[in-house]
Amino acid sequence: MYRYGNGQISLSDFQQPMGMCLREDNRWVKKAQLLPWDKIEAKYAGLFPSETGNVAKPLQLALGACLIQREYGYSDEEIVLQIQENPYLQYFCGYAGYDDSKPPFDPSSMVHFRKRLTPEILVEINEMVIQAAEKKDDQNNNAGGGGNSGTMIVDATCAPSNIRYPQDVSLLNEARENAEKLLDILHSPTDGKKPRTYRKRARKDYLKYVRCRKHTTKMTRKAISKQLNYLKRDLTAIDGKLNQGKVLNVRQIECLGTIRKIYEQQKYMYDNHTHSVPDRIVSVSQPFVRPIVRGKAGKPVEFGMKLDISVTDGWTRLEYRSFDAYNEATKLQKMIENFHKREGHYPSRVLADKIYRNRENLRYCKERGIRLSGPALGRPKKGEERNKVQDYQDECERVEVERKFSLGKRKCGMGLVTAKLEETAAHVVALSVLLLNLRKIQYAFLQFLDWLLGFLQPCEKLRVVQ
Repeated sequence: MYRYGNGQISLSDFQQPMGMCLREDNRWVKKAQLLPWDKIEAKYAGLFPSETGNVAKPLQLALGACLIQREYGYSDEEIVLQIQENPYLQYFCGYAGYDDSKPPFDPSSMVHFRKRLTPEILVEINEMVIQAAEKKDDQNNNAGGGGNSGTMIVDATCAPSNIRYPQDVSLLNEARENAEKLLDILHSPTDGKKPRTYRKRARKDYLKYVRCRKHTTKMTRKAISKQLNYLKRDLTAIDGKLNQGKVLNVRQIECLGTIRKIYEQQKYMYDNHTHSVPDRIVSVSQPFVRPIVRGKAGKPVEFGMKLDISVTDGWTRLEYRSFDAYNEATKLQKMIENFHKREGHYPSRVLADKIYRNRENLRYCKERGIRLSGPALGRPKKGEERNKVQDYQDECERVEVERKFSLGKRKCGMGLVTAKLEETAAHVVALSVLLLNLRKIQYAFLQFLDWLLGFLQPCEKLRVVQ
């Protein structure tokens, strides 16, 4: 069950103890006043169709706690204490007045907040924030004309997951250790003697390998072979226990399925002398993570979520996300159609790097009167002259999307995603994009204040002279 709150109150109506005076120009005060809480709350209330049961926490508290946590990287326990102790954070979370007598909620409630605020809902909230800010700026009211207008900047990046760098030997050792834990769960003292697993010998062989300073190909293949044999023995023993009628819970069954998949993939790569296999698993605890080869300097391979974003008039939108590696050029047409759906017209130009410039995308953009930045495909035609000024300007403007990536990874929690579940990791990325737009709103407001102060000061000097 959900009950609507009273909406965002003004700072003057916020009840403060004697001697406390909150500042109007505080960033959390400004963010709270600029967010369209009423529209967001109406969307959030639809998640609670039932009129019975316990009353859910207000949206402003749930979303505010998630935003603060993503901004500072707090744990679930720490975010509760920070909200309890900080009056500015309480104002941002919709409190009627400062209250430090009790925690706002139990730390376990953060799990429910992240589950209810799905990535799809956060994308819709992000669009609500952008539309509300654009109405205040009154800059995009010329939409609906017949021609193309506007610039869309697109690019892709990877939000790395917090996993250990996957090596075949270490991954097999981790799978073996988890298989041994499952075997311990399935075995009971009444079953008699426990199946022999050679776990001490397997551990000794693994440590002998990792402690060597240099690993030759022969040494690595020998270590992989041993771990494969140990893991096969463990899986055989587990199958014997399951055939006897022993059962595992859902989480343990999923772990067992991951271990079997790892064994099959590693066995295939060992037998075929290769290092690649489709849908390769690189983590036992996070089997959804895939290696993404992007060829970046220092990081030729990344492990995490690959995402496409678009930047229009400084606003950032999450267009596509996936843990599987994909060619970002295949998503360009869908991103342009999303732009057309929002604005009512196509952009006049799209700024992107050369991977997006394939024949299909060039034909698509030409049919719709869109200029896709970059040189033409193939050899330059005889006597053809490129507009170097235009190319230079396009590259300078395209840097904006790189700044968004940098800010998102340094300040908004996209640099290292510590979430363990696929849904939670997607929630973190969508929330980081929302934080990028909130930072833009805050920065634009500060720029307006600077302009206003600069305008008023000459007026005051003129009044003094007169």
